[in-house]
Amino acid sequence: MTRFARLILTGTLLLALVLAAVGGWLVWFAVTPLEVREDARELLVRKGRTFSAITDDLVRAGVLREPWSMRTLARVLGRAHVVQAGVYRLPERISPYRLLEMLANGEVTEAQITFIEGWTFTQVRMALAQHPLVGQETVTLSEAELLRRIGAEEGSAEGLFFPDTYFFSPGAADWRVLARAYSTMRERLGALWEARRPGLPYASPYEALIMASIIEKETGLESERPLIAAVFVNRLQRGMRLQTDPSVIYGLGSGFDGNLRKRDLESDTPYNTYTRRGLPPTPIAMPGQGALNAALRPAASNALYFVARGDGSSHFSKTLAEHNAAVRRYQLHR
Repeated sequence: MTRFARLILTGTLLLALVLAAVGGWLVWFAVTPLEVREDARELLVRKGRTFSAITDDLVRAGVLREPWSMRTLARVLGRAHVVQAGVYRLPERISPYRLLEMLANGEVTEAQITFIEGWTFTQVRMALAQHPLVGQETVTLSEAELLRRIGAEEGSAEGLFFPDTYFFSPGAADWRVLARAYSTMRERLGALWEARRPGLPYASPYEALIMASIIEKETGLESERPLIAAVFVNRLQRGMRLQTDPSVIYGLGSGFDGNLRKRDLESDTPYNTYTRRGLPPTPIAMPGQGALNAALRPAASNALYFVARGDGSSHFSKTLAEHNAAVRRYQLHR
């Protein structure tokens, strides 16, 4: 055997040893369980995210010590480009090979989105548009087109959706999530309407929804909502203006700078309950269960006025003189 042939043989043997060592190491890495802390169990994979970026996320979460071993294993197994978007719930111990299987097979948990009590429809659409796992199918639709898509008959989308946490499969269309929230609101409102207190000044469940939205924005105290509702019901029954600031603010729209002025209260809009009698034309926000309950089961009270005490609660009055005294005490500090 010539010297050159011996060199070739030696090189081949060395290469074989190196490949065997790398292969052995890769097999060892693939089957050795990774330790996953409780705060790192949920892995979010956004649509279009590269495998390299995902491994970086795993390193930051402390699941991987370094990214290169996982990237190499994924390339060898042909799994680096088949990862599916979604939220993955990782067990306490998982091998890299099993983790790659989960990502490739799309073994995701349910995704979720939360609509908050008091949100406007603009905030709802923004939350949907910004959610990484919601299928964006209505971003370019007008409000009227979106309402037709979900089968709603109302002319305005404001307040039609029940604030709650909704679970869905990753990639589900945004309008399907909205349809569920719309259906939930109709069911909740319908049940309360059937069990409503007799003699309320609402011509329809929709008017009760408008009232509930005002109650929602007037106070965050659950215990005060039935009393707030009683004040507004009493005022409607007496033909008095509601004079509720949240509806005025809603009517100002983007023109509201955070400071409600006297000129704002005097500037007439369909939502200015200081210049117009009765309810505004639509809800002003999404009311939660507590506000819905209060609107349809208000407290038994003769109060006609209330004023904020400054500590989150309100003082309720039956007469204008008592109310003015409360304003001087709590607002003017006299």
